[in-house]
Amino acid sequence: MATLAINPRLLEGLQTAEVRRFSGNFSQMDDAAIMLALRDGDMAGFDFLIQKYRKPIIHFMYRMVHNQAVAEELAQEVFLRVYRSRATYRAEARFSTWLYRIATNLGVNHARDTRHERAASMVYLDETDSETGMTPDVADATPSAEANLLRRERLNAIRQHVLALPERQRMAVLMHKYEGMDYKQIGDVLKLSESATKSLLFRAYQTLRDKLKSFI
Repeated sequence: MATLAINPRLLEGLQTAEVRRFSGNFSQMDDAAIMLALRDGDMAGFDFLIQKYRKPIIHFMYRMVHNQAVAEELAQEVFLRVYRSRATYRAEARFSTWLYRIATNLGVNHARDTRHERAASMVYLDETDSETGMTPDVADATPSAEANLLRRERLNAIRQHVLALPERQRMAVLMHKYEGMDYKQIGDVLKLSESATKSLLFRAYQTLRDKLKSFI
């Protein structure tokens, strides 16, 4: 996965006055406290948050847009918005929830803006995970030629049917399956109750099961 670097040009127009730097041990602080330190002018806190979340956010955006360059650009925009929001940040929810809400909104907006360009695009739910090197739902590491063919057919079917899910269902599946987020976290991102989130995921997975009956 490529490394994210904040492009200085994107920071034009932001406050350029010298900021204070602190020597605190950020690894011992929770994310909300680090964000509050950034609000008070500690740019080292921002650097720490970028290093901590850049790969997960790029990975999440890539799952949404399936384009590495676009994923990196959107991830950069996520962190830019975090920086711009530093003065008004309130630790009312988990920082990660707030961060993924920004990422989700950007991903949805991008999908809407480029809908006409991605008629043939795919959402690769079962591709090899770049972080773990593992491929979900593959029991045998050395399958037969016939098994490989069946698996490719199954992957194509999954991609098509995930792409066809309603936006919220698709986002919920991505957060649940690949980000390991629980119902409450997903609900906070999508602004749904925990029970509504469970229902949303149930409908999404039920749709996929129904569409993929021949592969189960």
